[in-house]
Amino acid sequence: MGEIRHILSLSGGKDSAALAIYLRDRIPDMEYVFHDTGKELPETYEYLGRLEAILGKSIHKSTVENGDFIGFDQLLKVYGGMLPSNHRRWCTRMMKLKPFERFIGSDKCYNYVGLRADEDRTGYISHKPNIIPVYPFREDGLVKADIINILEESSLGMPPYTDWGRTRSGCFFCFYQQKIEWVRLKETHPNLFEEAKAYEKPGKNATTTFYWCGDESLEELEKPERIERIKNDYEISKARKKANSSNKSLMNILGGTDDYESNEGCLICQL
Repeated sequence: MGEIRHILSLSGGKDSAALAIYLRDRIPDMEYVFHDTGKELPETYEYLGRLEAILGKSIHKSTVENGDFIGFDQLLKVYGGMLPSNHRRWCTRMMKLKPFERFIGSDKCYNYVGLRADEDRTGYISHKPNIIPVYPFREDGLVKADIINILEESSLGMPPYTDWGRTRSGCFFCFYQQKIEWVRLKETHPNLFEEAKAYEKPGKNATTTFYWCGDESLEELEKPERIERIKNDYEISKARKKANSSNKSLMNILGGTDDYESNEGCLICQL
């Protein structure tokens, strides 16, 4: 076994991007890896391209096995058309964790994770004994305001998908999205919404249809009266949070980012 490797996984989210910039000059031999599912938002690819320029290093794309790209469409066939959900997160396991562990192999490495000092989240990154997690933001006491400051000072800024209300990185059809985010996806990227909707069909060995939003199909969700209700419910929820959250920052309240800061979701997809 050779020297210890230093590896930072990028999700396309603000925290891992800020961590990469934060550690750029501290750990010059850092390796950067992105687990490309082939179903990321176009803004994510653009953001990572800009980050590469700031880092001065290429970001390794890990979802390749024996020379073949193994992304969502290929794996969906293996799972008989069964869409992933919070109860069956094969997407995280097969498109994030396995490629990550394959990239590292048996090498001993430090895996740098962007969990902040102001959040109480835990999650499975890897249980392999040769992979040692490191949490620089927590160790140095950095909170959300510090992360935003790092991004702004570097000129990278926040991920561009936040401009239209998306609160998390990950596939454009991520099942952890809020209903309002599905509406915004339809309004901003109607072609991607249609692609997500096309996946909602009975699996090869299934008698029921798998939906991204639990028991509500995207065909139902996109009806004008349903969209109007989702928008109204979102505004009511936002107003309620604003009234009951005097200790929370204006950015969290108005930006609708409270769910992003919750314990739900996959760390390796979102940080």
